Amino acid sequence: MSGTVDFTDYMHLRDLLSDEEKLVQQTAREFVNAEVIPFIDDYAQKEEFPLHLVKKMGGLGFLGPNLPEEYGCAELSNVAYGILMYELERGDSAIRSFASVQGSLVMYPIFTYGSDDQKQYWLPKMAAGDAIGCFGLTEPDFGSNPSGMRTKAVANGDGTWTLNGAKMWITNGSIADVAIVWASTENGIRGFLVEKDSPGFSTVRMKGKWSLRASVTSELVLDNVIVDEKKCMLPKAKSLKAPLSCLTQARYGIAWGALGAADNCYQTALEYALQRVQFDKKIASFQLQQKKLADMVTELTKGQLLVLQLGRLKDKGTYTPAQVSMAKRNNVKVAMDIAKTARTILGANGIMGEYPIMRHSANLESVYTYEGTHDMHTLIIGEAVTGIPAYRS
Repeated sequence: MSGTVDFTDYMHLRDLLSDEEKLVQQTAREFVNAEVIPFIDDYAQKEEFPLHLVKKMGGLGFLGPNLPEEYGCAELSNVAYGILMYELERGDSAIRSFASVQGSLVMYPIFTYGSDDQKQYWLPKMAAGDAIGCFGLTEPDFGSNPSGMRTKAVANGDGTWTLNGAKMWITNGSIADVAIVWASTENGIRGFLVEKDSPGFSTVRMKGKWSLRASVTSELVLDNVIVDEKKCMLPKAKSLKAPLSCLTQARYGIAWGALGAADNCYQTALEYALQRVQFDKKIASFQLQQKKLADMVTELTKGQLLVLQLGRLKDKGTYTPAQVSMAKRNNVKVAMDIAKTARTILGANGIMGEYPIMRHSANLESVYTYEGTHDMHTLIIGEAVTGIPAYRS
């Protein structure tokens, strides 16, 4: 009952994939089936991240996979990247979150906004899994309103900057070798690469979570951290648009990833319904259970087609951030509903760690909120269709 059977493909989506995209799916599925699914419940129960998988993921090209080959990356299509996120989250949101942060929130901004020296130094290490990064934007008092950030960076006049402030809910924070810290300056929001051993920089691991238990979530504290401008400041990131563009990259991966969790829940429920016998019949033969399965596979399929089209638009360079918001908003909500429905098919067994459903369901509660809350994406779509920004005064 591990959900290791083949990809749910009701509308023959795979016929629309290239050979490379099919190979990425096969490689990622085999990795998740062998390295994640058999062990992830133990890690979640212990609130530990399986660090031993990082270099394996790097060796398979899973880290920063859509960045150029010159930096040790796979230079995949955006659709292939999405398929990878789907398969990783089929294992667990913590695995997809790690890869998503590493690739979309750390490697992407270094590639897009960094200097040649920064790219040459960091990207190959991160692609191989030899260095881990995190993304410091959210603060204790500012999540959906990053423009209100209180973390400050002050120029010292000698080619260095002093950073003070705190970041909250940071994935990979306590295991990261470097943090991209976004700070307010007198000339706008700037990004800085802060290495873990920098004096005044510390992290606090957030324990006791009921969601994303296998993921490392941390607070970052910056107490008079001094960084060199040439080495540490991202020279091309000069406003809030820079970190927001990174979030768009991550949201795209989440739109695919959430469906992987949904697929695992759906397949687990289907397999269970075909084996569980009540009143001398398999429960899959009852009308109410068939309705649940029909609803689940329909919504999963609609979500798959949505992200496939979005991925094709992204590969052509014609997508919009609002389209990403639609996919993230829809697919996470669909995944949550599928997880909850799947639990009802399993009955009491649905709460056990032997099955992935409650773990996925709890994880999706966080995915619903991070990288832009469901409500914020609602307003982004609302502005796109009306031209009226309802979230501004």
